[in-house]
Amino acid sequence: MTVHHFIILSAILFSIGAVGVLLRRNPLIMFMSIELMLNAVNLAFVGFSRFLQLVDGQVFVFLILTVAAAEVAVGLAIIVAIFRARDSVDVDEVSDLKG
Repeated sequence: MTVHHFIILSAILFSIGAVGVLLRRNPLIMFMSIELMLNAVNLAFVGFSRFLQLVDGQVFVFLILTVAAAEVAVGLAIIVAIFRARDSVDVDEVSDLKG
């Protein structure tokens, strides 16, 4: 497999994630789409790291996975708090919370 295969697959996964964020109104689906986009970037980093025979890309992948885990923990806590307060997790209704 060449680096082109990794990049093409990464671009496809990133596009699917971007479409999921833009078209869906459910915050859980939006978070899953963001995670898919982060994993697409991780795949590109690993592909380039393998192609260039460097470890730097894999270090970035580790850092991105750490940030993604923190993002999921905070995001899910916010979603649960909003659901408990409003009995709905619709993104359009949450935008009404602006003061």
